[in-house]
Amino acid sequence: MKIEEKLYLVRYNTDHEVHLKIIDQKVCADCEDKPCTFMCPALVYRWSGDMITVSYEGCLECGTCRFCCPPENIEWRYPRGGYGVAYKYG
Repeated sequence: MKIEEKLYLVRYNTDHEVHLKIIDQKVCADCEDKPCTFMCPALVYRWSGDMITVSYEGCLECGTCRFCCPPENIEWRYPRGGYGVAYKYG
C-alpha cells in the first residue's frame, strides 16, 4: 500500500487556530537543505516561490519537523483538545 493510500485513511478535525508556524521566513530562505520539505511524512511544508508554506490541516502530529529543522525555526505545539488528527484503524 502506498503512503498516499494510507494517508487517505487519516481524518482530521481542523481547528482555525494554527498549531504550526514558521518563526522567521528569512531563516528558511537561507536554509540550504530545507529538510522540513522532505522529512515530514504528510508533506505539510512546501517551498513555494521564496517562502515555505505550511499546510497545518494535514499534520500527523508526529513532531518530525521539530527535530529536522536545524535552526529550530518551527514553532510546534499540539492542536487544542478535540482538534487535530483522528486515526482510523483497519
